Parts: sequence; structure tokens; C-alpha cells
Amino acid sequence: MTALFFILLFIFLGLSSLLCFVILIQESKSMGLVASFGGDSSNSLFGTSTASVLKKFTAYLAAIFMGLCLILSLWSSTLGKRKMSVPQIDIEEVGTR
Repeated sequence: MTALFFILLFIFLGLSSLLCFVILIQESKSMGLVASFGGDSSNSLFGTSTASVLKKFTAYLAAIFMGLCLILSLWSSTLGKRKMSVPQIDIEEVGTR
């Protein structure tokens, strides 16, 4: 089970990097990162409907990111509880006379 946890954690880190990249390449009112690379607002790398496609893609990535964040959060709390649990040891009291 922990191998699956680390695989999901690796996917989560990749998804967060992809989400950051997609957010940075989007066109903003002040042209954002596109202007720093010399891009023009009329020229688009992905075609004419780039803004709507990127907005939808960003929304899907954000939804997947939030879902994985919730799953990994709950899963890591159960892993921590499992490691922290100490087996109970019964101690018998010996009476003194």
C-alpha cells in the first residue's frame, strides 16, 4: 500500500508542476509571461481558441489536483496513525504483604 501512496505522491508532484506551467503560459491582461518571451497578443502558439482551451484544461487540472490533495492528505494521516500506534502491554500488579 505504501508503494501506491508514493506513486500517487509522484503523480501529484508532476501534476502540480504541470499546473504551474499551464497557469504561467496563459495570457493575462498585461500579457504575463508571454510578453517576457517577446510574444504578441495576436500570435498564438496553439491556435486562435487558446484562451478557452487553456482555461478548461486548467480547471480540469485544478480539480484533479484538489482531489489528489484530499486523498493524499487522508491517506497520510492514516499512515501516521498506523506507525504511531504502540501495542498494548498488559502489566500485572503484584501485591505486597
